[in-house]
Amino acid sequence: MFKLIAKSLLSGPVTISGPAAAPAAVEELGLAVAQRARRRLGRSLAIRQIDAGSCNGCELEIHALSNPVYDVERFGLRFVASPRHADVLLVTGPVTTNMAEALKRTYDATPEPKWVVASGDCAFDAGVFAGGYAVVGGVSAVVPVDLHIKGCPPTPTALLEGLIALLDRADARGR
Repeated sequence: MFKLIAKSLLSGPVTISGPAAAPAAVEELGLAVAQRARRRLGRSLAIRQIDAGSCNGCELEIHALSNPVYDVERFGLRFVASPRHADVLLVTGPVTTNMAEALKRTYDATPEPKWVVASGDCAFDAGVFAGGYAVVGGVSAVVPVDLHIKGCPPTPTALLEGLIALLDRADARGR
């Protein structure tokens, strides 16, 4: 046991570097989302993230939006705890039987204008969980979806690009 402890203390941690963020690209995406949200809503965009039964891969990428590399709060995007304060419901994972009713109630509790974004391949069509006995299906099987962001999991930049597309589409439709 002592040898193992000594070896780990002397060798140090084995890690790899995180992804190099292109600060200009992140800045540009963040400012674009902020500008469109203010034009459409007159304020910052509030997002309620809902895990409807995922493996948590998509959640890791969503949480990365709040880390020091992306820090989307500096652009006015904020994650809220209550659907009553949300503009966007960002749903991940296939909808499980146990989460279907909770997702419907969350959708109903969100005030207009509201948008639903299905994030990840599983949220689109249940992905690898399709046909499982405890899975209802993709998010669109339970609530209307305004935008799907593909990926397993989608990157933080893909999530930002998706929010831009969502707000642009909302402007075009006047919704």
